[in-house]
Amino acid sequence: MLNIALPKGRLGEKVYALFERAGYPFAGMLDNTRKLVFVNEELDMRCFWVKPFDVPVYVERGTADIGAAGKDILMERNPDVYELLDLEAGKCRMAAASREDFIDDETRTLRVATEFPNIARKYYASLGREIDVITLRGSLELAPVLGLSDVIVDIVETGTTLRENNLKVITYFADLSARLIANKSAYKFKAGIITEIMRRLKNDRDN
Repeated sequence: MLNIALPKGRLGEKVYALFERAGYPFAGMLDNTRKLVFVNEELDMRCFWVKPFDVPVYVERGTADIGAAGKDILMERNPDVYELLDLEAGKCRMAAASREDFIDDETRTLRVATEFPNIARKYYASLGREIDVITLRGSLELAPVLGLSDVIVDIVETGTTLRENNLKVITYFADLSARLIANKSAYKFKAGIITEIMRRLKNDRDN
């Protein structure tokens, strides 16, 4: 049986729609239920919902053979998996943002609030900038507004929330979307079906 991990939430629903159109439906996946595991006996496949940050864990450890994870999560966690295909679902960008009136004083350490500490460290290291990372979970826009941080590193889709809080994007530095990933061992031993899934998903994405 092939096991597929999808992220719970809006992105996962978009990705599941791709799977369904590609010929891999799972009855009840989009029902309003707390059920997490769905089986298609005819296809000999099992699909399950997990928290978005956990998808790479399930795939890397082999509980799932393949999965769909946001590029932001792959950049943050750097799992030992194969990244097979850009599904082009949930497109957005990773950005650094600050107050409208902020001017960076490069003689002092920059305070950076983020849900993605590894991404922030790697980005600012590429600039040779010393930073103090403040890891938060949600409502990052408050951090510079209330003086907790100088800037934030976060996902930006439309920029509306930033503008409503008098923040501006300093720079965009990564394009994000859902990616199809595979367990390395599963990709070797189940190459036929995984390659076929990838082919169908690519055809659906491109048409």
